[in-house]
Amino acid sequence: MASIATLRRISAKSLSEKILQEMGSPNPSYAIIDVRDDDYIGGHIKGCTNIPSIQLDAMMPTLVRKLKDTKTVVFHCALSQQRGPSAALKYAREREALLKRLGEDGRSNVDQEVVVLDKGFVGWQDVYGEDERLTEGYVKDVWGHY
Repeated sequence: MASIATLRRISAKSLSEKILQEMGSPNPSYAIIDVRDDDYIGGHIKGCTNIPSIQLDAMMPTLVRKLKDTKTVVFHCALSQQRGPSAALKYAREREALLKRLGEDGRSNVDQEVVVLDKGFVGWQDVYGEDERLTEGYVKDVWGHY
C-alpha cells in the first residue's frame, strides 16, 4: 500500500519536458491536479485541474474514475509539502480500493504512476512562471514573497 514515504517526486524540469513533448495531444499521458485553495490565484500550470483540497474528499471517486487510464497523475500544492502529498496518497489508496471492488470490470488499461511535483507551484513558478507555454494566469507580484 502506498505511503507518503513511497510517493515518487517529479521535478519541474521533467514535468515541463513531458508537457512540451505532448503539447497538442488530444489524449496526453499525464494529468496535473492542483489542490491549492485560495492560493491558486496568481497562476497555474497549463492544463492542470484545480480541485481545492477542501473539496478533494467529495471529488475523489469521480477523479479516480476519470483518470483511470491516465499513465501519470501529478499532484501539487504551493510547496508540495502537505496538501499535495496528502492528496496523492488519498488518490492512490482510493484508486487501489476502487479497482479491487470493481474487479475485472474496473481493470485499468495502464499501470498508473502517482507522483508529487517537487517544490510545488512555488518551485515551478521560479523557473517557468513567465513561460506562457507552460504557465497560465501568472502574476509575478503574487509570488514575490515566496
